[in-house]
Amino acid sequence: MTTTTIPGRAKPATAATPKRRPRRERQGAAWVFLSPWVLGAVVLTLLPMAVSLYLSFTDYDLFNPPRWVGLRNYVQMFTEDPRYWRSVVTTLTYVVIAVPLQLALALVVAIALKSMRRGKAFYRSAFYAPSLLGASMSIALVWRAVFNDGGTVDNLFGTGGWVNQPGWALLAVALLTVWQFGAPMVIFLAGLQQIPGELYEAAAVDGAGRWRQFLSVTVPMLSPVLFFNLVLQTIQAFQVFTPAFALSAGKGGPADSTLVYTLYLYDRGFVASHMGYASAMAWVLLIVIGAVTAVLFRTSRSWVFYASEGDR
Repeated sequence: MTTTTIPGRAKPATAATPKRRPRRERQGAAWVFLSPWVLGAVVLTLLPMAVSLYLSFTDYDLFNPPRWVGLRNYVQMFTEDPRYWRSVVTTLTYVVIAVPLQLALALVVAIALKSMRRGKAFYRSAFYAPSLLGASMSIALVWRAVFNDGGTVDNLFGTGGWVNQPGWALLAVALLTVWQFGAPMVIFLAGLQQIPGELYEAAAVDGAGRWRQFLSVTVPMLSPVLFFNLVLQTIQAFQVFTPAFALSAGKGGPADSTLVYTLYLYDRGFVASHMGYASAMAWVLLIVIGAVTAVLFRTSRSWVFYASEGDR
């Protein structure tokens, strides 16, 4: 087929195709926008981590130049320091107590809020408030006053001040963490609202009661959210510091009953000026948290259900 051009008539105009900027130019613009984050990550995270790793192999007291000692800090930590192992046991005990209690309370409150018809926004904000305030030193000091001799708990139950009793002091620290259940509660509430109501209706038709619906519908459908909260709260629990510091006045007492890992790390680094030893402790903590997180991810394959994947 041939085309003819009528003499005297201009060719129809065609829309100009916008030229794409060169790839290097586009990448350069991206790096300009990313540069604040990259600079912050390098200067505030990666560089301090590298320095900390180097210091963990040195004898450094903050006043004199670091002196290379190799693995001596790690050997001393694992074989010659009984307080280190007490801090490990105390931290594991705290994690086992605080994390399940906090998640259980957060889930119960989230289920209660989901069924509310009025005032849901107010109560959601009210229950979330402790998560914003609980990490502050001022709230921890108030908590110490509540559980001290002559405090509210002593006046109500006559048990004496929990913070002065080795068998109760760590529980007081854990309860402060449990009280800060607002963040996981909000996440649980968002997850509960995504569960289709038809599943509960079908379970009710099959004769399932409230408890059976909770076990057979709520828990499986909420398992990804539960797993997410479990990982986050476990990581945070291993790093607990402010409650233990405030309730024990920075000593980890009584009888080292509140000597959690980070509090002992602070004591070695900033009180005893053994910064090399404290750096080694920090890297051990990082490795342990990474290992625990990996175990949680590995075991999640057997109990976390993703609705979008039919084989799980």
